[in-house]
Amino acid sequence: MTSFKSIIYDSTMVMKQIFLSVAATLIAVTLIFTTGCQLPGTTEQLPALKVAGTRILNSQNQPVRLHGVDVASMEFTSNGEGHILQTVNVAIRDWHVNIIRLPLTQDRWFGKAPEQKDGGNAYRTLVNQIVMECATQHCYIILDLHWSDCNEWGTNIGQHSMPDLNSIAFWKDFAPVYANNPAVLFDLYNEPHDVSWDVWLNGGQITDKPNRWGMVAKNYQCVGMQTVLDTVRATGAKNVVIAGGLDWAYDFSGILDGRQLSDPNGNGVIYANHCYDNKHDSVNDWIAKMEQATAKFPVIISEFGGNFGPSKMMPDDNWLLHVLQAIEDHQWSYTAWDLHPRAGPRLISDWNYTPTPRFGVFVKQMMDGTLPAYTPPVETNSPAK
Repeated sequence: MTSFKSIIYDSTMVMKQIFLSVAATLIAVTLIFTTGCQLPGTTEQLPALKVAGTRILNSQNQPVRLHGVDVASMEFTSNGEGHILQTVNVAIRDWHVNIIRLPLTQDRWFGKAPEQKDGGNAYRTLVNQIVMECATQHCYIILDLHWSDCNEWGTNIGQHSMPDLNSIAFWKDFAPVYANNPAVLFDLYNEPHDVSWDVWLNGGQITDKPNRWGMVAKNYQCVGMQTVLDTVRATGAKNVVIAGGLDWAYDFSGILDGRQLSDPNGNGVIYANHCYDNKHDSVNDWIAKMEQATAKFPVIISEFGGNFGPSKMMPDDNWLLHVLQAIEDHQWSYTAWDLHPRAGPRLISDWNYTPTPRFGVFVKQMMDGTLPAYTPPVETNSPAK
């Protein structure tokens, strides 16, 4: 990641831009979600999603398969590096996605990051613009609480083991803004890790394991995923939510053992899987775990990525091509990480959105329906671990 950059705003222009953006957003929201106006360029309003058993359905009870990309930068900058709206449009128009996953930061929503001087107004406006950009092009969007702060506003901003008390403040403020917006799904917290399953569900005092070099491990009171979900539902938001398990959203075991989230008042929970070639599993091991999970509840592979080449656990297997083939064979929902030239694994090489030759090219072919079939080598004795 690049270092954070200070952003100097001309106050008059910023207030004018904020006013115009908010006004446009309010008008669009009123037209689409209050009067039932059709979305521009479509024949009908984007139907809301819900969970039914192991399936994702729309409001007409039709099965929906979500296929898209992650678009990083709103977690580590306050302005999306000036590219975020273009990135969303490229994803929708050129990559033909029907869902975007947008990583966010609780601190920047409230204007607590060091570079912010406006209380978060510009950040919140930009998030609104991104949501409307998706909705008006008939594309769903996952709003993902990606980075938190170990209960210390403005410091320790990054990926931590579990959500914290400030994460609850975020969802209390954030969820009502997009409550019951049919385009919006909520990702409760990105990649929980290094805690017990009881803490994952119910919270507790933990020692953090941050994912950034030089970040000091903190002891803090974390919040369980059930409390985060309950906080969202208490706002009246019934939006489908996404929840990742442990081991950086790779492990389903505790959920399969009975720790599924309770959601009697919402449109349901989709569980996340983040798939990378660093889990000491072959692709067949991963497939077996996915099959076990998807037989019990709906799953989206909300991050995956890696380069064309040998699997770490099975060198005669091409990890990427095998994963892509499995996704297509099973028709699993997914968002690939990441449509950004620096936040790897990278789908693009530059801000001309050139697909990377060892990853992005293959994902784009899969989305276009032109990826050649891959026949993996035979592997024996590879049950789910």
